[in-house]
This record gives sequence, structure tokens and C-alpha cells, in this order.
Amino acid sequence: MRKSRVQRMVLATCLGSFLLVIFYFQSSLNPAAEDRILGTSWHGKSGRSPLQALYDSDQFEQSSLQATHQQRRDLLSSVCSRYTRKRRLLTPDDLRHLVVDDVHGLLYCYVPKVACTNWKRVMMVLTGQGKYRDPLEIPANEAHVSSNLRTLSEYSTPEINHRLRNYLKFIFVREPFERLVSAYRNKFTRHYNTAFHKRYGTKIIRRHRQEPSNEALERGDDVRFEEFVYYLLDPRTQHEEPFNEHWERVHSLCHPCIIHYDVVGKYETLAEDANYVLQLVGADASVKFPSSSKTTRTTDDMTAQFFEDISPFYQRKLFNLYKMDYLLFNYSIPSYLRLR
Repeated sequence: MRKSRVQRMVLATCLGSFLLVIFYFQSSLNPAAEDRILGTSWHGKSGRSPLQALYDSDQFEQSSLQATHQQRRDLLSSVCSRYTRKRRLLTPDDLRHLVVDDVHGLLYCYVPKVACTNWKRVMMVLTGQGKYRDPLEIPANEAHVSSNLRTLSEYSTPEINHRLRNYLKFIFVREPFERLVSAYRNKFTRHYNTAFHKRYGTKIIRRHRQEPSNEALERGDDVRFEEFVYYLLDPRTQHEEPFNEHWERVHSLCHPCIIHYDVVGKYETLAEDANYVLQLVGADASVKFPSSSKTTRTTDDMTAQFFEDISPFYQRKLFNLYKMDYLLFNYSIPSYLRLR
């Protein structure tokens, strides 16, 4: 009996250590003391952290850009207060998408299909201590090598709390259905994405196509958009495993109602918002955010075409699946949807 009780106590301790209670708005140390203990120093031009640069600027008359970002923060806070009743604990798995720049004091939550390759390139330049100078010189596949950038999940709990309190936290978002169609086009209509075809395409075709050919079942390289939608809405999908990061909702990847983001950038104003972040960082003038390709990107008109063959019933179900992203980041219901 006594041995069993001891075993239960050990198990409870282990589980408790696995869950990270992130109360980064509370601290027994002041920021200066934390900086001395954890060795933080800022490499921006002003010598201030990006977080200080952001909130110091709020003390003066705001520019239109600053006002826009304040409105985005306020809206995010308001929607979170309205729709989030219970504050849950963060686990290490929740922090895998937060890329850390200890040189400048940055936390970037990357969202696939929202210029994340270019942001990872920029983060490699910022953290590379001179190894990289031009983001575009870094191959796209190199930007996604996990060992090239550290994520917040790799730190101890005190180090995590320190960074969440003292670093500038930023995220970039995109119109949810435009991002979804972009993910579909990239992963299921490009011949080179054989890994996605094998892992996801074959399963989607097997479950959601009537009388599929043996070749389709084997290759999985001709998934139709409507089949992809059925897969997303199938209760078995999330029961078996989490959504892939390329079509997972932003609020599930970056937890904006638990982690308070200081800058919410948008794909629709990418160049302007990226430059704003780099200014706050105090990055060298030579560090430029790469301009995006206009020839291949998924547009609103293109997205509307993909939804033409989706019935109003499934349009509504899919909208409800991504509704929180629409609310949190102030995107309107697309005009092409037939929800009534």
C-alpha cells in the first residue's frame, strides 16, 4: 500500500514537470535582474530590446502603422476574452513553432503558407552572427532544417518564462481559406511533393473517392480539392492525429489567447509589416525582407474558383472549422461563400 502511494506521487511529479505553467506576466525578479542572471544583451542599433522599442513608441503620438498594430492587438485581446473561458496550460509541444532570436530578443511563431520560408531566412541572418548576410542566398530547404534555428520548446521553464516576458513576440497571418487553398495547391498539385502524396493523398483517396483506381490508391497524387475538404471535416482525421501544420488553424499552432503577441503581421500587408518588425529589432539596413513572388501566389479570385464546387453545406462546416482564425485576425466572411 505504501509503495503504491509512493509510485503515484512519483508519477504525479513527472506529469507535473511535463506541463509548463507559463505565467510570464508574473515575476519575482525585475527585468534587469533577469537579464543579469540569464545573460541577455541587445544587439539592435539603439541598445534597447524590440519590446522596449515597441512600447516606448506607444507613449508618443502614434503613426498610422502603430495605430493599426495597436488595433490588431486590442481586437485579439477582445476576441480571446469573449471566446476563451478557461486558460489551459502550455506543453513543450505547443512551443515548437516559436523560433527564438536571443541576439535581438525576438520570438517568431511561424505559420506555414504565410511567408514562413522567408521569415526563417531572415531569422537565420539575424541569429547567424555574420554567417549569413542576404536572406535570399539561403536555399529554401536550408531554411527548414530544424537545427538551423532554435525553438522555445528547447529551453528550460525559467528560460521560457523569461523570453515570453521580455522578448518581442510576433506572428504573421493570412486569410484562412486563401492559406488553405495555397496549402492544397502546394502539397497536392505539385508533382515533387511525393511524401505528402504517399502519407496524406493515398488516405484521402481511399476514404473519400468512390471507386478509386489502383494507380490513384498507390500514388495519391491527384487529390481533388473537394476530397481534401471532406478529409478535413471527417471526424476520424483529427481523432487519429493532429492536422498537418500546413492546414492547421493558426490559433492551434501559435496559441494567441495564451501567448500575448506584440505584433500581428498580415500577409496582405507583408512588406510593410515585415519592415516594421525589422525596425523594432534595430536590424542592420542591409537586412531586407525578400519580396514575394506575384506570379504563383494564391489569390482571393483563385480561392473562389476552388470553392465553386463545394456545396453550401460543406462550405459552412469548413467555415466553422476555421471560424476562430477569422474572428481573431479580423477577416471578413468571403463573399464567394454560400452560407445561407
